[in-house]
Amino acid sequence: MSALGRRYWLVWSAAIQSNLADGIFLIALPLLAARYTDSPALIAGVALAGRLPWLLFALHAGALVDRIDRRSTMRNVNLVRSVTLGVLGVAVFTGAVTLPLLFAVAFVLGVAETLFDTSAQSLVPRLVAPDQLQRANGRLYAGEVTANGFAGPSLGGLLAGLSVAVAFAVSGLAYAGAAAALSLVKGRFRPYRERRTGLHRDIREGLSYLAGHRVLRTLAVVGGLTNMAWFAWQSVLVLYAVDPGPMGLSEFGYGLLLTAGAAGSVLGSFFVDRMTRLFGRARLLQLCLVGWAVWLGGPALSTNPWLVGALVVVGSAAGMWWNIISVSYRQRVVPDAMLGRVNAAYRLFAWGAMPVGAALGGLLGELFGLRALFSVTALGTLVLVVPLRLIVTERSLQN
Repeated sequence: MSALGRRYWLVWSAAIQSNLADGIFLIALPLLAARYTDSPALIAGVALAGRLPWLLFALHAGALVDRIDRRSTMRNVNLVRSVTLGVLGVAVFTGAVTLPLLFAVAFVLGVAETLFDTSAQSLVPRLVAPDQLQRANGRLYAGEVTANGFAGPSLGGLLAGLSVAVAFAVSGLAYAGAAAALSLVKGRFRPYRERRTGLHRDIREGLSYLAGHRVLRTLAVVGGLTNMAWFAWQSVLVLYAVDPGPMGLSEFGYGLLLTAGAAGSVLGSFFVDRMTRLFGRARLLQLCLVGWAVWLGGPALSTNPWLVGALVVVGSAAGMWWNIISVSYRQRVVPDAMLGRVNAAYRLFAWGAMPVGAALGGLLGELFGLRALFSVTALGTLVLVVPLRLIVTERSLQN
C-alpha cells in the first residue's frame, strides 16, 4: 500500500471512523443540551463531563496500555462507544433524555477515549520505522482532523437538524466500523516487560520519567495550559455562535464554522515538513502559540463568521504543527515499554486541563460575558511563548 504498510493503514482507517463518530457526537451533544438549558455553566458542564476522565483516569489508562494488547484495547473500546451511543439514541427517540443522562454518556465516552487515544499513540511506533514517524503521524492527524473537524461536524450539524437520534445512531455505527477494521490488524501489540510490577508503581514510573525529562515536561505543561484556554473557549462557543447568540448562526452553520478549523488542520499537516525546515522545530512551536492566540481571540474582535472562520483556520494549522512535532518527539525518545504510561502522564496535563478549562469557561462566561472570556484565553496563550522559548531549543528537539 505504501512504505507505511498495510497494518498502519488499517489502524489509520479505524482512527478515521472513530474520529468521524467523535465529530458527529461532539456537535450533536451540545446542540441537544442547548435544547434543555441556556445556562453557560450547564452547557460547559456537559463538556466538563466528557473531559473529566482525562483528569481522573489518564494515568491508569497509560498503565493498562503498557500491560495489555494495544490493538485489542482500541477495538474493545470502540464497541463500548457504539453501544453507549445506541442507548442515547434510543433515549432521544423515546423522549427519555435528561441533562444527567447527557453528563453520564459524555463521561463514559470520555473514559473510553482515554484508553483509545493512549493506545493509538503508543501503537504507531510499532507499525512504522522511526524515520517514518513524523510522516505517519502527519497522515494520521490529517485524516483524524478531516473526519473529526470537517466531515463529522458538518454531518453532525446536518443530521442534528433533521433528527438528533439519527445523529447519535450514525456515530455509533462509525465506532462499530472502526472496531471491525482493527480486528483485521494482524500481530500482537502487547509491550514486552522484563518484570511485573503493581499498577501504582507503573503509574509512578511514568510520572517520574516525564517529570525528569525537561523538554517533555515543558511541552506537557504548556500544552495543558493552551488546551485549558481552548476548551474554556469551545465549551461556551455554541451560545455565542448559534442564534440567538451574537453571531446568529444556524445549527448547520455552527457545524460549518468548526469545519474551518478542520480545514486549517489538514492544510497544516501537509506543510509541517516544509515549515519545520523553514523555521526549525523550536521556533515553529513558538509560532504555534501565536497562532492559537489569534484563533482564540477572534470572536472577541468580531461577530463576522467569515473573519472568525479565517482566524480559526490559522490557529488550527498551528495546532496541527504542534501536535505532530510534539508526539513524534515523544515517540522517538520514550522506550516502548513505557510509552503508554508516559503518553498518559503527558496527556494528563494536556487533556486533563480541558475539564478545568470547561469549568473556567462556564464560570467566566457567567461572570464577565463571553467576549471577555475569549480575550483572556488569547492573552494567556500568548504569554506562554516566553517559557517555551527559554526551555525548548532546537538542539533539545534533535534527540
